[in-house]
Amino acid sequence: MNSPVRVAVVGSGPAGIYASDLLIKSDLDIQVDLFEKMPAPFGLIRYGVAPDHPRIKGIVQSLHNVMEKEEIRFLGNIEIGRDITVDELRDYYDAIVFATGATADQSMGIPGEDLEGNWGAGEFVGFYDGNPNFAREWDLSAESVAVVGVGNVSLDVSRILGKTADELLVTEIPDNVYESLKENKAKEIHVFGRRGPAQAKYTPKELKELDLSPNIDVIVDPEDIDYDAASEEARRAAKSTDLVCQTLESYAMREPGDAPHKLYIHFFESPVEILGEDGKVTAIKTERTELNGDGTVSGTGKYTEWPVQAVYRAVGYHPQSVDGVPFDESHATMPNDGGHVLANLEGEKIPGLYTTGWIKRGPVGLIGNTKSDAKDTTGMLIDDYKAGELEPATKRDPEDIVKLLQDRDIPFTTWDGWHRLDAAERALGEPQDRERVKIVEWDDMVRHAGPQD
Repeated sequence: MNSPVRVAVVGSGPAGIYASDLLIKSDLDIQVDLFEKMPAPFGLIRYGVAPDHPRIKGIVQSLHNVMEKEEIRFLGNIEIGRDITVDELRDYYDAIVFATGATADQSMGIPGEDLEGNWGAGEFVGFYDGNPNFAREWDLSAESVAVVGVGNVSLDVSRILGKTADELLVTEIPDNVYESLKENKAKEIHVFGRRGPAQAKYTPKELKELDLSPNIDVIVDPEDIDYDAASEEARRAAKSTDLVCQTLESYAMREPGDAPHKLYIHFFESPVEILGEDGKVTAIKTERTELNGDGTVSGTGKYTEWPVQAVYRAVGYHPQSVDGVPFDESHATMPNDGGHVLANLEGEKIPGLYTTGWIKRGPVGLIGNTKSDAKDTTGMLIDDYKAGELEPATKRDPEDIVKLLQDRDIPFTTWDGWHRLDAAERALGEPQDRERVKIVEWDDMVRHAGPQD
């Protein structure tokens, strides 16, 4: 092939953008078309990070710099498998990289999850981040709330529930979110983890930030500060784990303050049932656990019912399949060997199809893991091309895919369109001295970022 290698990357979150960047930085001449289901780019960085985390939001700038490169073209508001099939896409590209991430919530698998007032944390995150796929209003009438899980998502949910609407008004939250948060009645937020402090998945900075709001008292029971041999080893092995434990110990040592919202972090409490009356949540039942010596826990047979009117489960995200691509339901990933998409678990790879990010390894890990994933996957793709294992696309002109989209009347969005949407959001925030106010309606986003008359 004398023309550039044509690669489609599906998903414009960090995984997809890092993969695109590595491809165009390789020693091959590569053109990347970056497809996105949403009208706007950046995936969970735009729609999965709490709005009061400006440091993490700063990652958008580095991703933005990658997207400015002329070898990368953004094509948004396109769902692969619906608007264009995977088989059709292969006519236009020599290789396809799936970086579709994970947005659905995991279930806890306990009785009572069908009750009104039980939500996945991702649903709430989608609401307060202005994701057009999620609700515009939220019932925040519960005075006592349970949050299940001890990772950063549970911190985000707990912090948003504990802060006042006016505290969050300086962020990019949409007006509808602000109006809902003004009606928040939560006075007590109970966070539950089934294991101990050394097994919590918090990052140290985010855990410390939980205590910065004058409206939140963070409370940890001293009896929940317990370590076994494996826990002590985990602290010695990882500075971040030790810092998390130190912060939790400091919370446990002090007396509660007089802030209006109390945020209790409970360790060694494993949820076993959500209780309700008239179809609505009234309590969550937990079993007390204890460490086994190896970092695992066992139930003690001691149960507690905690009166709450809402439950948010922050126990992980669940990747979703792409029509036309194998999906392993048992692991909630695309079957892969570290980069190639496999036809089955026995290891037969599908030429030209690759995967990276959470859809490849499951929804775990941080940005560093995502970069490492992308490097492994793109390395395989480049090696396959050099070995002559990629079947050349038959429609190689970059405008061929644009013509297909136009023929199908798909109002796709572009990188220039993102600049227009970005400017519109910043203009909305300017009268209030805010960086931006996020536009949340899908059609409004397309109107700004889509084809211009």
